[in-house]
Amino acid sequence: MTSKNIVLAFSGGLDTSFCIPWLKERGWAVHTVFADTGGVDAEERAYIEARAAELGAASQVTVDGGPAIWDGFVKPFVMAGEGYQGQYPLLVSDRYLIVDAALKRAAELDTRAIAHGCTGMGNDQVRFDLAVKAAGDYEIVAPIREIQKEHTQTRAYEQAYLEERGFEVRAKQKSYTINENLLGLTLSGGEIDRWEAPGEGARGWCAPRAEWPAETLRVTLTFKQGEAVALDGQPMAGAALLAKLNALFAKYGVGRGMYTGDTTIGLKGRIIFEAPGLAALLAGHRALEEAVLTKQQNRFKPEVARKWVELVYEGFYNDPLKADLEAFLQSSQACVNGEVVLETQGGRVDAVAVRSPHLLHAKGATYAQSADWGVAEAEGFIRLYGMSSTLWAEINRTP
Repeated sequence: MTSKNIVLAFSGGLDTSFCIPWLKERGWAVHTVFADTGGVDAEERAYIEARAAELGAASQVTVDGGPAIWDGFVKPFVMAGEGYQGQYPLLVSDRYLIVDAALKRAAELDTRAIAHGCTGMGNDQVRFDLAVKAAGDYEIVAPIREIQKEHTQTRAYEQAYLEERGFEVRAKQKSYTINENLLGLTLSGGEIDRWEAPGEGARGWCAPRAEWPAETLRVTLTFKQGEAVALDGQPMAGAALLAKLNALFAKYGVGRGMYTGDTTIGLKGRIIFEAPGLAALLAGHRALEEAVLTKQQNRFKPEVARKWVELVYEGFYNDPLKADLEAFLQSSQACVNGEVVLETQGGRVDAVAVRSPHLLHAKGATYAQSADWGVAEAEGFIRLYGMSSTLWAEINRTP
């Protein structure tokens, strides 16, 4: 009997490792796709490819997802400038690019079956399923959701399942769910899920305070129409630039946080995240944008940004509203050109200097220092500007 082809989005972690033998035992020929969206070195990439073969994948394809994740997520996210619920920088948004890679592989194999290792308790299942559904009529198989019908402690079950079949499980995978890509790194599971203080193993790229360098780090970012295009005067492709920022600022512990958020499915989700490069990009972009956009643009734009972030977080990456909002964001960036100097001594990053031909700096006036208008003009402005509130106070003042 010929096995049916199915494409599995594969990362080499516990969940997707479990999926290969589980699917094979149900008659599928499993073709794995690892979309390398950054965050793994050559050794880890080789491990993932070898892991797929060890577990019995019929074929394994690795795709370079760096350029796609920069164009498809980083550019509009930095232009938006908002994290989900004001904190989380959407570090698992590479899921949409992973789906694209899996769909491309499915077309090559002439199959309409897609599998993923998302659990039934998280947001990623929504992102994967909605992205696949937006592309057409596919059969979606989610092994982890299936085993949850019978097992409540799914990670323990997956580990035992693999070990019974002779496959080893990494020690770290026994404690935490780890997601790592060009955008950053997230950790959940173990004591994090129990709202306890993170253990020593709950750390990724960001160095602890005791290991921060003594010298100050200072870099210059160049932006063109809201997109970072150069680092310290050297033009760089977006994915390479972000990877460099990750390496530089991780040494200083920049971009690490702990976050509890309202998930798409209604549960509270608690994670540790590390996003040193995005933290630097956001700090630089915001400093430049605040100086070149008008007061009304700066007031209104966060409303658009929050909606864009909600759509991406909740799985609506392909909804037309997202494209509509991105059209506004792109339009708002026409004058976001210039250089920003970033500085860190550890733990946080600050924009300490801004240079742009579009700075909205009045030639004859400086805030709280000097003005090219008279006292009468200032008093007249205040009187008219506060007319409504002043009238209310006069009419309703207690005798």
